[in-house]
Amino acid sequence: MADFLEERFCDLVRYGSSWQDDYAVNIVKTAGGQEYRSLLHPFPLRKFDVSYLLDRAETAAQLLAVWHRAHGQFAGFRARCFDEWSSNGPTGTPSAFDQPMGLVSAGVYQLRKYYGLDKSAGATGWPYRTVYKPVAGTVLAGIGATAIRSADWSVDTTTGRVTFAADITKSITAITKAAQAQITVGAGHGLVTGQSVQVSGVVGMTQINGLRALIVTSDSTTITVAINSTGFGTYTSGGAVHTRPQSGESVTAGYQFDFMVRFGSALVIGQDYPNHRSADGVILQEIIAP
Repeated sequence: MADFLEERFCDLVRYGSSWQDDYAVNIVKTAGGQEYRSLLHPFPLRKFDVSYLLDRAETAAQLLAVWHRAHGQFAGFRARCFDEWSSNGPTGTPSAFDQPMGLVSAGVYQLRKYYGLDKSAGATGWPYRTVYKPVAGTVLAGIGATAIRSADWSVDTTTGRVTFAADITKSITAITKAAQAQITVGAGHGLVTGQSVQVSGVVGMTQINGLRALIVTSDSTTITVAINSTGFGTYTSGGAVHTRPQSGESVTAGYQFDFMVRFGSALVIGQDYPNHRSADGVILQEIIAP
């Protein structure tokens, strides 16, 4: 299996470089001129041309060092694209609600960056880039309209997978009508201020079902949540609160990210001058799966 160098290169793909995105489309043409097109996979595939790095001795030395550590086209590594590194547009400040995450298994989600969400998608759906290499310390997570505190989830910055803490679920025995609803969940509930909970299965006060909010105060038997229940029906019975994402809830994330790349060509250098080299097509090829 090929190596991956968990090195982050912020200076390889910058002004002077170029890139192109493409999709893996198989096109078969008939003798009559008709085309039959099939999409091999829905992921954009980017190539960077960084030949400009060989124009100066110091940048050429940096490129050569990376080339040799990667054993040419063998190993992958991280590269930051100067004009696309954020979940919020190309370079915007990330928020917890930028991009939907993909469900991997119960409580585990994959970072993704979707494209073209401003319009309806075709039959093949919206294209997206799987983000395997988020930048440490930049990831934010949200469920519905609620930003989730970092203590309740973790992210693996080598795989781009977000794992939510084990679900805390408690049965409800009462809910007040108030600007901030107080929910009775019993002794030893373990829920604390700052966590978020979703309410479901309530009889009577049915308007609260499916809502998620932060806990603003907590005591030995109750939690108070940021849900205005004054206009809701009267609580009758039943219901539960959950901390983990539940079926039907949107789970989103924001982040900065690096592209996962390898060299896509041999390194051919022309020795025109002592401190100036010419090169044709020094390519970094995006890796779309580890």
